[in-house]
Amino acid sequence: MTDKTYDPVTFDIIQNALEAIADEMFYAQVKTSMSAIIYEVLDLSTSILNPQGEIAASGAGIPAFIGVLDKAIMGILKKFPLDEIREGDVFASNDPYYGGVTHLNDMVLAQPVFHEGKMVAWVANIAHWNDVGGNVPGSMSSEATEIFQEGVRIPAVKLFMEGQQNDAVFDILKINSRLPDYLHGDLWAGIAGLRIGERRVLELVEKYGEDTFEAAVSDYMDLGERRARAAIKQLPHGTYAFSEEQDSGVVHNLELTITEDEFIVDLTNNPSQSGSLNCSREGTEIAVQLAFKDFTDPDAPGNGGFFKPLKVVTKPGTIYHVEAPGALGYYSEVEIRLFDMILRAMAKHFPGVVPAGNFASICGTNVGGPHPETGRHYTIVEPQVGGWGAWEGSDGVSGQFSGFHGETFNCPAEVAEARYGLGVDQVALNTEPGGEGQWRGGKGIETHYRVRADNNFLSVGYTRNRIAPWGASGGLDGSVNYVEVLRRDGGKERFSFATNLQVNEGDVIRVVTGNGGGYGDPAKRSRDAIESDLRNGYLTPERAKEIYGYEA
Repeated sequence: MTDKTYDPVTFDIIQNALEAIADEMFYAQVKTSMSAIIYEVLDLSTSILNPQGEIAASGAGIPAFIGVLDKAIMGILKKFPLDEIREGDVFASNDPYYGGVTHLNDMVLAQPVFHEGKMVAWVANIAHWNDVGGNVPGSMSSEATEIFQEGVRIPAVKLFMEGQQNDAVFDILKINSRLPDYLHGDLWAGIAGLRIGERRVLELVEKYGEDTFEAAVSDYMDLGERRARAAIKQLPHGTYAFSEEQDSGVVHNLELTITEDEFIVDLTNNPSQSGSLNCSREGTEIAVQLAFKDFTDPDAPGNGGFFKPLKVVTKPGTIYHVEAPGALGYYSEVEIRLFDMILRAMAKHFPGVVPAGNFASICGTNVGGPHPETGRHYTIVEPQVGGWGAWEGSDGVSGQFSGFHGETFNCPAEVAEARYGLGVDQVALNTEPGGEGQWRGGKGIETHYRVRADNNFLSVGYTRNRIAPWGASGGLDGSVNYVEVLRRDGGKERFSFATNLQVNEGDVIRVVTGNGGGYGDPAKRSRDAIESDLRNGYLTPERAKEIYGYEA
């Protein structure tokens, strides 16, 4: 900033306008996308960033995606010096080793915004594409051992060069997808969102002046940093260790150090990278950023300034810092395990700050194959909702996405049946026991997808499939996530991870997500609450007697 004096009200108007622009970009992309994973589930995010690639404002969508976009821009800037970036350029990147951060299904689109020949901002978005090639439909394989098996890699390249479309990149993308028409539509929806963002940012710059615009962005960054540092000063300083066993039996470890002006998360002591359950160094940073913000100041601006006091330490070659050519198809399950582990560490060392454990998995469910009526290939990508943990004074919330996945929705049964080749026989709350307490955990779901054609496939990736969400302050643990395939001949198979499993007409895919952990001694639950649970089918009379000592 210069020595010029600025009106703080004008700053506030510009800062709020940037948030509104990011939201407009978001909904422009939603309304023009081809795939239900985008226009129904809202598996996308948008941001406006300063020329250095720091987030200035973000739109709705998945919190973990917002954290991708600054790192993606920095990947672009690492590959392209500023003097090689021109007005009218549009970049695409999905490769975690070139700033793509997540996995190959998630495509980042980014565009510099120029005003009178000077870059004043970036606009960017990220969205999940149903199929980007690879060795299985849906491009997500729990059996992958290297990234080359997971789809087409786009390493921060120019889709447009000074406004001219690079047809070669468009052709490469489409020819590598089993769903080229959907990919094409989703790509142009992302471009439309960028163009809306560019237009609105320029209107803002022209209205208030370039220097005032830049000063407002800088001021917003400063506000974020001040809020974070003020929150850290209020925390007990020290070093706090935590370890947690995972479903596979391995142990994940973290060491948290809080000082006067830093929040340091050390993850060096963790398992080596393996299979497709890895995440990038940048993805690890995002999981830590989410937990850091939740814990310190949830209401502060989530911009680049807020995370300046945060330091993340990783070891290359581990699951939290994968090295090429490691696979990352199920990166999200690694990141959500870390996010969940940090929250659990906070629950141990700072009791009463966070709720009991939740189902804590994306529960990614991919089903596809020949459509029963048209024979055309389809793929449905469906993250699942589950139960959240209880906290003092309140039962947990039922049927919600994980905190990592954020402001998203499940695909309505009517849309799934109309657009895809599946029947949806049931979407109900999970009636399994678990999560009882003075305040009980929220309920997961039980959903039945009926397969309507032969030679369909199922790929899933669920964690918290053996170790249930933790109870707190005497509350009981919740229940686990899993999938059952109920075969038309009466057979039954249970999975937590599966890749390209054949399912046929008449088979039912039974999805069960966990109930959250309970909070407080079950003996203290009120009689009215127990009777309400019995009336609503959340609790059986037998379980009420066993856990609560209740008899009618």
